[in-house]
Amino acid sequence: MRMTTLLALTTLVGSAGTTLAQNTPEENNPNVDAPFVRNIRADRPGQTVTSQVLRPGRFQLETGTQRQSGNQGAALGSSTALLRIGFFNGMELRVAQPYLNQRTVVDAEGKQQVVGGWAPAVAGAKFMLSPNYDTPTQVAILVETEVPQTGSTDLKATKFTPAGRLLVSQQLGERFGLEGNFGFSQRGITVADMEKGQYLGSLALNGPLGDKAGFFVEAYGSGRAALSTGTTAGLYYRPAAPVRLDVTAGKVLGGPAAGSTTVGAGLTLKLGK
Repeated sequence: MRMTTLLALTTLVGSAGTTLAQNTPEENNPNVDAPFVRNIRADRPGQTVTSQVLRPGRFQLETGTQRQSGNQGAALGSSTALLRIGFFNGMELRVAQPYLNQRTVVDAEGKQQVVGGWAPAVAGAKFMLSPNYDTPTQVAILVETEVPQTGSTDLKATKFTPAGRLLVSQQLGERFGLEGNFGFSQRGITVADMEKGQYLGSLALNGPLGDKAGFFVEAYGSGRAALSTGTTAGLYYRPAAPVRLDVTAGKVLGGPAAGSTTVGAGLTLKLGK
C-alpha cells in the first residue's frame, strides 16, 4: 500500500512538472493577447517609430506617400517603402527606399534646376531591450544610416549618416498606447559632423475606433540650436488581420517650414507567423 501511494505521488508530481515545463514565457504572460501588442504596429506614418520589434520569421512591408504644401513654392511629394524583418535574439533588420518627386528649384546663383528621384537607401536594425515581445512597457534601440553610393545622381549619399533612437512604449489598458522617441543623427562620422548633429523627440498616442479601426496623434520636434516642431494625426483601418491602411494630415508649427501642411496615405502588410 505504501509503495502504491509513493508511485502515485511520483507520477502526479512528474506529470505536473512536465506540464509546467511545457509552458513558455509567452503562454504565462497575461498580456499576450492584448490588441495593442497583437495588432499591426507600423513605423509609419508619422515621425514616431514604434518600439515593437518583429518576432523571428515575420516580415512587414510598409509603404506610403506624403505631400507637403508650403506657403510659398511648389508642393513637395515623397514616397517610401520600408521592409522590416524579424531576426533572432530580439533583433529586427530593416531597409528603406525613399523616392522624392522631381521639382524645380532655384540655386544660390539664381539658376533653375530639376532635382528629385531616388533618395539614398537607409539600412538599420532594432534591438529589443524588454524581457519579451508582449510586455506592457516596451523598450528598444534603433540604429540606421544612409548607404553610401546609393540614390539618384543629384541625391546620392557620399558618406555614412549614423542615427540612433531610444524607442519606448507604454500600453494603456489593452488597446491604447503611448509611444515616445528620443534620437540623434549626424551627416558623417567625424567629431565635426557630431557637433552639427540633430536631435529628435516625439510622443504619440494610439487608440481604437471600433474593432478594426483606430487613430493616432503625435507631436514632434527636431533640430539643435533651433527646433522644427509639428503635429500629425491620422486614422487607420484593418480590413484583415495582416493588412493596415492609413491616412494622415499634419501641420508644421515651427522652423523653416512653419505653416506647411502635410497629407499622406499608406499600406502595411504583415507576413509570417
